[in-house]
This record gives sequence, structure tokens and C-alpha cells, in this order.
Amino acid sequence: MFSDIRVQGGMSKMAKIPVAVLGATGMVGQRFISLLEDHPTMELVSLVASEKREGKRYKETVNWLLETPMPEQAGKLRLFSLGTRFADLGAKLVFSALPAEEAEGSEDKYAADGAAVFSNVKVNRMRADVPILVPEVNPEHLGLIDVQRKARKAKKGGGFIVTNANCTTTGLVMALAPLRQFNIRKVFVSTYQALTGAGYPGVASLDILGNLIPYIDEEEDKMVAETAKILGTFENDAITPYPLKVFPTCIRVPVRDGHTESVWVDLEKNDMVEVADAMMNFKGLPQRLHLPSAPDVPLVVHTKKDRPQPIKDARLGAPPARARGMAVSVGRLRAHENMIGFTLLVHNTIRGAAGGSILNAELAISEGIVK
Repeated sequence: MFSDIRVQGGMSKMAKIPVAVLGATGMVGQRFISLLEDHPTMELVSLVASEKREGKRYKETVNWLLETPMPEQAGKLRLFSLGTRFADLGAKLVFSALPAEEAEGSEDKYAADGAAVFSNVKVNRMRADVPILVPEVNPEHLGLIDVQRKARKAKKGGGFIVTNANCTTTGLVMALAPLRQFNIRKVFVSTYQALTGAGYPGVASLDILGNLIPYIDEEEDKMVAETAKILGTFENDAITPYPLKVFPTCIRVPVRDGHTESVWVDLEKNDMVEVADAMMNFKGLPQRLHLPSAPDVPLVVHTKKDRPQPIKDARLGAPPARARGMAVSVGRLRAHENMIGFTLLVHNTIRGAAGGSILNAELAISEGIVK
């Protein structure tokens, strides 16, 4: 279904597609704005926030939290409220970083009005006709867009919803994807999740300083369901979940950026050399298409025993112009009886959130789904 012939920067010759960000003032909304600055195929034209901020310039009302400066052009944009009609945003594509309670219903409304909705929100992920897309892993799942359009009886070019995965799931499936050839049976994973995953203001300082919290609401359930769906096969207009069992434990730790995961995988075929080789050589459609946000090496395999580390590796990814923070790191690769163990690291607000959605949109643009 998906070709690999449009390479060598073909996307950059296209007219830029106007885009909007829903939930623009939050942590992930800010990351969207930062990553969209000077994007070669998309132009940020509208920002949507709460009704009380409507009409204000973005720079006058937002508490900018990122390590990079606020893009000057974005700072000048006046905010729309969530009730604004899609037609009045001047956009063809919207990125959703809404709180879940606001996304429920709103994303469907925008899609029904013709928007291509690329969502970072949980509410639509497990719908049968909505793909949870990780482009290196399951690009064929974009075929569900036609299923959505048929259900809405939408004309060609009509609206739809594509989600990205939960941030911890994103890192996990990137590491598991090259292991599907060995038949994955069980996955045991413990996550050590950064504070920015809780948004702002997030976890109170007196709860987390010198401490960790061994429970994050809904995270474990999301990892179980999303992993099976993402790794599953798409045929006959539906996804058959991958037949594996996932046993997660999710823990909040006092780290700013970067979710670390300790993983043990039970494989039907357990050859350490072949497993390492599969991980080191893993690439996908985004790399073949040279999509702007795609890292040249999507899965960085470390040989030093003390890597990956959030402070050193969370922002890996080359070329650095757009791919920084988009690579997933794997280290401490080892075997024990019939199990393969490793530690992985994913940047939770870049690859695991805004950057992942932007890469999803880049793939849809490249495939002519968004024009």
C-alpha cells in the first residue's frame, strides 16, 4: 500500500499545509509549537485554548515552560476558543493536545467538519476505526482512514482522526517492532517516568522530591491495550491485535524529561546475536522517505553498560534540525534463559507526544492523504 519512491526531499517542494494546535498553552501544546517552527511542509496558522484566553496574543497569556525560546511568530498569534468552527481556523490539519475531557467529542467534531486530526490524546486510541500510529512500526494502519471516511460517508479528502500512542507505549513498541520476527510471547516492563509526562503543574514537589510514586493512573492499562493494537496486523479493514501478553509496572520518578523502561521479553526464538542485529538495523518507512522529523537511526543501541540515561540520551536523533529527541535508545541488552532483557529510553514530550504526532502527519502528507 505504501511506496518508498518519494525520497530525496520531494516533500519540501509542496506548498505548506496550514495547521492549528488545539490545547496550545499546555506542555504538549507548547512542544507542538516549538517543533513546528520553520517546518518545511506545515505552517502554524492558528492556536486554540480555553475560552478565557480567546483573543489574547499567545505570548501574553502562556507560561512558556520549554528549554527552547518561544517561536516569535507563534507568540504573535491570537488565540481561538475550542468552540471556534474549524472553517474559521484557516487550517487543513489540527494537532490535538487537549485535556481528555475536552478532546472527547471535540476531536470528532473537527473531523466531521473536514479536519485531519492528529491527536496526542487517549480518548480515541482504542476505537476500532482509529489508528494508533507509530510510523516505523505500523504505517499500513493508515488504511483505517478509509474506514473512518466510509463510516462518515465523507467525500474523498474528508476529515479523520489519527492518534499517537501513550508516551511509554511509543518507546516500547519501537524496541519490540524488530523482534516480531522472533515471535514475541510475553513482555515484562517497569517504567520510570519523567515529571513532564504529568503536564504542568503536574506532581507537587513535596510528593516527588527524593521520592518516587509507584502508580500512575491508567498508564499500565494503556500499555497493555495499545501495544497489542500497534503491533497487530491490518487486513479486511480491521486490526487483529498481536497475540502477546504485557505485564507493566509504571512509576513516576524525579526526572524532568525522558521515560526509562526496564524490559524483559519472552521470545519463541531467542538468539542474542540475531536480536541485537535486528535492533541495530531497524529502520522503517519514515527513514526511506526521509521525512523531516524522522531520525536517520530510529533505534539507537548503546554498548556502554551505563546507558541510556535521560540527561545524556533523551534528545538523541540525527539530523538534529528536526529529529533531535525522536530516536529511542536501547541499552543493557542481555539474555537470561529464554528471555531477552534491555533498558530503553524515550523522550516523552517529543517522540512520545508532539514529535510523534508531527511525524504521523508528515507520513500522511507524503502519502497524499492530506493535501
